[in-house]
Amino acid sequence: MIHWLQTSTAGLLTLAAVSIAVLLFLIIKVKVEPFIALIVVGLLTALAAGVPVGTLVGTAQKTSDSLLEKGFGSILGHIAAIIGLGTLLGSILEKSGGARVLTAALLRTFGEKRAPLAMGLSGLIFGIPVFFDIGIFVLAPLVYAAAKQGGRSIVLYAMPLLAGLSITHAFIPPHPGPVAAAGLLHVDLGWLILMGAVCGIPAWFIGGILYSTWIGKRVNVPLAEDFAKLAGEEGEQEGPAPSLKLVAGIIAVPLVLILVGTFGSILLPKGSTGAGIAAFLGTPAIALTIATLLASWLLGRRRGMSGADLAQLSANALRPVAMILLVVGAGSFFGAVLSATGIGKAVAGSLGDAGLPVLLAAYIISCGMRIAQGSATVAIVTTSGIVAPTVMELHYSQAQLALLVVAISAGSIIASHVNDGGFWIVSRYFGLTVTQTLKTWTALETVLSLSGFGVAALVMALV
Repeated sequence: MIHWLQTSTAGLLTLAAVSIAVLLFLIIKVKVEPFIALIVVGLLTALAAGVPVGTLVGTAQKTSDSLLEKGFGSILGHIAAIIGLGTLLGSILEKSGGARVLTAALLRTFGEKRAPLAMGLSGLIFGIPVFFDIGIFVLAPLVYAAAKQGGRSIVLYAMPLLAGLSITHAFIPPHPGPVAAAGLLHVDLGWLILMGAVCGIPAWFIGGILYSTWIGKRVNVPLAEDFAKLAGEEGEQEGPAPSLKLVAGIIAVPLVLILVGTFGSILLPKGSTGAGIAAFLGTPAIALTIATLLASWLLGRRRGMSGADLAQLSANALRPVAMILLVVGAGSFFGAVLSATGIGKAVAGSLGDAGLPVLLAAYIISCGMRIAQGSATVAIVTTSGIVAPTVMELHYSQAQLALLVVAISAGSIIASHVNDGGFWIVSRYFGLTVTQTLKTWTALETVLSLSGFGVAALVMALV
């Protein structure tokens, strides 16, 4: 039995299925923190597959070459600075009032009749540097103001905003999910930004504009009196607002530099000075450092923030990042175990025999992880770890790998329901009942997921 489990394709597939089932059981039923569950299941899977203890955890004298430390270190060295810097950049933009400047400008440009489109664009643009929940906290009063002025259902204004925030959170670096997937699957972030935009913008339009307009006319939720009072306070902030050009420019800096680095290495002569400069400035950690320093000075120090204020802001913003990094590291270790045990090759062979495209398989796995345990980031990290050993055998191009990450990310946002913290944030902040939240938010996430995957599959057939 043990020999069959460790050496045969059927045994390895069985081991993979059992390990994932145990992982979900620990997270859902036992309520174990995801990063602890990933470590425990990774260790048990490795031992069951016959990985020597010395290979798995090293020795008392040396652990640096162990599967445990390499699994953690290989990904954290790549993403820790990116996620940390991206979080700091978003917190400074949020604190300075940049979100309100951006949304107010869009509302003025598009007018009252197209306010839902303005809210959607606000979520799409401001969602790039800030986490999903922070985007809701900051922009919700503007939704209240738009709904109060327009006199229509709050759903009509909230859903486009949420669609923009959700798409950027799942598809676009420097958000933790796509950055982690890029590290696990060895994808250049420039390609991921490009393919994330190519697939995410159509999905946002289908879900955030077409579907949201349709459902907003059918689910009538008047603005609650308490929210109407908050709408009158949305313009209050300390000091004068930053300019729209400044806010937009700072958001664009890291994206532009990363894209320059990616495509400069392709278009410029290898070894040239220009290629070296492009590579340096386009390194994600360098690009985000530049953007964060600019934001610290232009939106912080020049606008009256002291060094102590910025330090406190940074400390508050980085607290939630620790758990994200632990989950990503543990997910990387789990993926390394699947590779070292031969489970990855077994899965690749089975998918080939069944004729199931890896893109579709990855999407289905991600959907299952999302529906089962609720967290989009955990779904992305775990799915990427599961498929990484398989993908290594396929020799995908960078564009194809980026599309695979998009497919995984699309699966990670499907069918948000009661086990997802985002579900309750949406319900609470926009005054929706559980049934209304299921009809609007849960359905919206499913439309975004299917649309994003559909575009990724179409583009994959062309590249």
